[in-house]
Order: sequence, then C-alpha cells, then structure tokens
Amino acid sequence: MSGLEHRLEPEVEVRRFEVINGALGRRRWSADERARILEETLVPGVVVSAVARRHGLSPQQLFTWRREASKAAAALPAFVPAVITPEPVAAEPTPVKPPRQRARQSPSRRRSAAIALDVGGVKVRIENGASAATIAAVIGALKGNA
Repeated sequence: MSGLEHRLEPEVEVRRFEVINGALGRRRWSADERARILEETLVPGVVVSAVARRHGLSPQQLFTWRREASKAAAALPAFVPAVITPEPVAAEPTPVKPPRQRARQSPSRRRSAAIALDVGGVKVRIENGASAATIAAVIGALKGNA
C-alpha cells in the first residue's frame, strides 16, 4: 500500500474542519465588542484564556487587544487643563483716599514769635531763627530801658 491511499477504519472518528485563508477568513470585531470582551478580562480572578475561548479567540489575540488598549490609555493626557477665571469685580470700586497732608500754615503763623517778652509795657517778639547775639542785644536793650 502506498502512502497516498486512505483507508477508512470504523474505529477512527472522522472530524470535519474548515481551512480559512485570505482576508475573508478574519473575523471583524467592532469596537464595542472588543471593549465588552476586554472588560470581562479586567474582573479580578478571571482567567484571560478562558474568556478568549468563550468568545472564540486565541489568548494571544486577546492579550494583543489588552496591550493595545493600555497603550492607547497611556497616550491620553495625564492632566486636566486648568482654566483661570478672573475674580469677580465689585459693583462699585471703593475710592482710594489720598494720604493726609499736613495743613500748610499761613506765612504769619510760620513766623510766630519763638520768644515773647513784655517788659514795662513794652512787648517784644523774637522770631524763630534769630541768632543768639541778636537775642542778647535785644534783652540788653530792654534792661537798659527798664
């Protein structure tokens, strides 16, 4: 008997299988189906290969989907953009008071006498800034008149 001849033996079970080739043989999974299957694998205690068998997938395909999903999640921004809004403005701004200035003295007040003498009915005022010699001369003159 040559190697090309087949014998049918009643004890051997014959199984039927299909060979799928080309692009038509690939099963297309929608994004929703993938997401649902991936969610099943995230449950604690679940065996990923059991989930794959239940959906007719190879475990390698399911692990590839998981890896792609984690890469996509890592590519998302890891921060929330902050928005700074201006603080609300009061309805009426409070007026700013200018600093108090000392009232200017009139020239007559500024030149008020630093020394006022009243000797024998004679009133003498010596203003600020007079020299000591001038003051001594005025007092000496008043003593001479007194």
